[in-house]
Amino acid sequence: MGLPYRFLIRPSLRFIDSEKAHNLTVNTLTKMAENRPTQKILNSIYGTPNLPITVFGKLFRHPLGLAAGFDKSAQAIGAWPALGFSWVEYGGVTRYPQEGNAKPRMFRSNKDHALINRMGFNNPGAHKIRDTLTKRQTAGKWPNVPIAANIGRSKTVDNERAPNDYAETFGLLYDHADIFVLNVSSPNTPGLRALQEDDHIRDVVRSCKSVRDRRSGLKPILLKFSPDLPRDELLSCAGAALSAGVDGFIASNTTISRPPPNSTSSRNFYAEQGGLSGRPLHDKSIQMIGDLYDSIGGKVPIVGCGGIDSAETAWDAIRNGSSLIQLYSAMVFQGPSVVKSVTKGLKSKIDNSGFTDLQEAVGYSRA
Repeated sequence: MGLPYRFLIRPSLRFIDSEKAHNLTVNTLTKMAENRPTQKILNSIYGTPNLPITVFGKLFRHPLGLAAGFDKSAQAIGAWPALGFSWVEYGGVTRYPQEGNAKPRMFRSNKDHALINRMGFNNPGAHKIRDTLTKRQTAGKWPNVPIAANIGRSKTVDNERAPNDYAETFGLLYDHADIFVLNVSSPNTPGLRALQEDDHIRDVVRSCKSVRDRRSGLKPILLKFSPDLPRDELLSCAGAALSAGVDGFIASNTTISRPPPNSTSSRNFYAEQGGLSGRPLHDKSIQMIGDLYDSIGGKVPIVGCGGIDSAETAWDAIRNGSSLIQLYSAMVFQGPSVVKSVTKGLKSKIDNSGFTDLQEAVGYSRA
């Protein structure tokens, strides 16, 4: 199925606006998610090998999950496991419904294998998403994989009131995710990245932790950082989050920096405002993963995200300290077969490297 996507589907999507193409994909998968025979067919095509690892006290069949942003409203969470993902992150979700920024707001460069978005946390709001997920659970259609919820600050809420805003969304979705990701690093909500400061970080984490303390289960709380943070600020924020009781980190979100363009089309693409993801982000993400791992060691797990599109880039993230990994942009450029390709390649690397399991490889190159 990799070849049909590359030579038939992807070329046709080139003539469709990026956001429309994205919505078409998610809507199609949403319909598939309600059809068990279709899920079985997809699983037979895209089934992935087992490469188990236990992280956050949960067993993951392999480390590769779907990053936030692809399934913002958790419409298609039943379909992603059939495409081979071992876990799924939906969102970002905000307390209040948001239309997001003006369109066009999503752009792609096939030559650069890169995306730029300035979506602005467009989503129907935590109440509506909770209701949708409640219906799914009641109907017995909940995926049998770990599910993460990505939470963002509402655009109408200032940073002084952000801790309460995050806590309210966290509480509304508490029964509808196994893991929570606090997104304080999207470049597309004005002022949001200013939350990446020690006191703000502590307040946001503690506000969500206080909600968790009143509910059943100890669901992990992760913090997602910007790759544009200077190293000393990153490590200071990480220390503040650890002191507040955070359970892990995601490195990283999209970047506002741009690599040198290699053509006129690249120059035009990189001139768009918003967060850059895909292949050009990988080196920054790896640097960030390594810096965090060197600083915190085995205190909490790190999730690697940014430019992962092959077994080699996935292996790079794991050896630099990631226990779990995620992809997004690679789905756009390679289609769903990339999930199987990455996981099969990782299994081969483990089998041929002398490691007894995946956990042994985590952070190996930092030793």
